[in-house]
Amino acid sequence: MTYSPEVRERLERDAKEIIGRYPRTRSALLPLLHLVQSVDGYVSDDGHEFCAEMLGLSKAEVVGVSTFYTMYKRKPMGDYHVGVCVNTLCAVMGGDQIWDELSEHVGVGHDEATPDGKISLERLECNAACDFAPVMMVNWEFFDNQTPGSAKQLVDDLRDGKDVSPTRGPKKLCTFKEASRVLSGLPDDLAGDGPSAAGPSLEGLKVAKANGWKAPEA
Repeated sequence: MTYSPEVRERLERDAKEIIGRYPRTRSALLPLLHLVQSVDGYVSDDGHEFCAEMLGLSKAEVVGVSTFYTMYKRKPMGDYHVGVCVNTLCAVMGGDQIWDELSEHVGVGHDEATPDGKISLERLECNAACDFAPVMMVNWEFFDNQTPGSAKQLVDDLRDGKDVSPTRGPKKLCTFKEASRVLSGLPDDLAGDGPSAAGPSLEGLKVAKANGWKAPEA
């Protein structure tokens, strides 16, 4: 597979914008990997070659980086990439059961996509949202306080094309490719939409204010 002239032109334009933000060209490798993933749905062989060419690196250097990080995928992911947290707190609160039932329900395992290309699953070690355990993410947006039943219903709704809103953040749920583009440093202007913190996340702040506690001055 090679990029069409139109796609190649757009990739080069975006890549040059991203590279221009860094004093050292090779520092742009991580966002460029997200950029090519936003086109292919994973970091393809063409994506590796494009990054190497744009940054003056060998393909081996690029592959060595992309295969180190789990956020870069080696095969196409679904339009909706569903991550189930199975780290300690989420696991004991039901994350392991959610994973087992959801994987069986969807028919795919870790970093695998359904044949229709709509859903892929990932076992995540931590979503950094323990106060809402068990937590799932879809294209890196939060879905809090999940159960096996709600998780399966969520995936069914996504496959049926229904409007699904994250628990926090923007009401609009983007695709995996769109999320990858945002992670490359090209914003979709939705970062400030919706509440980023709520409920249990703010309890400590409420207690501190009630008791007049303040952080030590520098």
